[in-house]
Order: sequence, then C-alpha cells, then structure tokens
Amino acid sequence: MAPDGRILRNAAGNYIDAAAYGITWGRARDVALTLDEHSLELAKRPYDLRHAGISFWLASGVDPAECARRAGQSVQVLFRYYAKFLAEARNHANRLIEESMQRWETPTGDAEGA
Repeated sequence: MAPDGRILRNAAGNYIDAAAYGITWGRARDVALTLDEHSLELAKRPYDLRHAGISFWLASGVDPAECARRAGQSVQVLFRYYAKFLAEARNHANRLIEESMQRWETPTGDAEGA
C-alpha cells in the first residue's frame, strides 16, 4: 500500500492512468485470487469491493442511514441499489419476530406461565 493509502500504483509509485486501471486491476486479481475465486468473477471490478463493503455493513446491522452517510450516498440511493439485500434483511427480521411470537404463544408447562 502506498503511504497515501492507495492500493495500486505504477512502477514509479505514482497514480495509475485511468486508461490502465482496468489492466492493473485484472493483473492484481490474477495474483490475489485462486482459480475458483477468479472463475466466480469475485471482485471483477474495483467497484465490487465498495459494494461488498456496504453490503457487509448492512449485514452487520449498521443502520442504513449510517451506511448511506459513510458511502457518501443518500438513503434513497442506498435503498435503490441495495433493495434486494435490504429485502432479505427484512425477511430475516420477520422470521425472527415470528419465531419469538410463537415462543410466547406456546405454553412452557411452567407454573408461573399458567
């Protein structure tokens, strides 16, 4: 990593030209990924890392408004691009709530619960 935080740099330690970035990214993938990961098209584009990071934040339970702020997006943009992910999180939350409600409705056989 470069002292200024850049992950990729040219041989002279400078910024990579925009025209060469895709080639450099492809070479980095070839070196860093296994054949199986490469065939899955994991991190095919640099943007995929950003998407994975934001998805990780959401999966970790970070408030979507905070995820949007950290990503430099509005909540509306976050919801537009992560709608499927957020729908899965909503479905998971609904399952947890349903399971909890079923536990409350099921008698435990406990004298205090009667």
